[in-house]
Amino acid sequence: MLTASREVEVKYQVADPAPLIAALAEHGFHLSDVATQDDQAYAQPGWEYGMSKIGVAFARLRTQGDLHVFTVKKPVDNDLSCLEYETQVADRDAMHQAVLCMGFVPTVRIVKQRRTARRGQVVVCLDDVLHAGIFVEFERIVGPEESAVDIQAELDSFARSLVSGLERTTQTYDSLVRDRQYPRP
Repeated sequence: MLTASREVEVKYQVADPAPLIAALAEHGFHLSDVATQDDQAYAQPGWEYGMSKIGVAFARLRTQGDLHVFTVKKPVDNDLSCLEYETQVADRDAMHQAVLCMGFVPTVRIVKQRRTARRGQVVVCLDDVLHAGIFVEFERIVGPEESAVDIQAELDSFARSLVSGLERTTQTYDSLVRDRQYPRP
């Protein structure tokens, strides 16, 4: 039986990544080499930016090197607490056409330079997102019995204990990129 994992995260804009990288290393998070991720985001028909994402399924097609990954996320508690289904696909173009055939609508392209680290249950992603800036995410996969809000509070407390000057955001990368490319009046 296939079950969705629930990904819970907190995200921050980072003005200067050097102190953060040093603090992460002191806590046993040794970041990987940089990998480029090229993501195409998709929304269900009828959904538009500015509307709630809670309970709405969104798709993503990611390419990193020669690897293509298709993901569907459905925010549950807030935009950064989602049910998630993910699988590798052999052909990005064919999957793109399949997603369109299912009725999803392309929204924005997100290109980022990502470094990751894992320690215990926590994954850290340090991202330089084209058109949006530098961000750090702290995330965990949690079970259905765990409170996403409580986990986000724990992750936030840990992140803020590392360095000062992190600016928390509750937006997803697609929203951040779109807002930077098409600012609202």
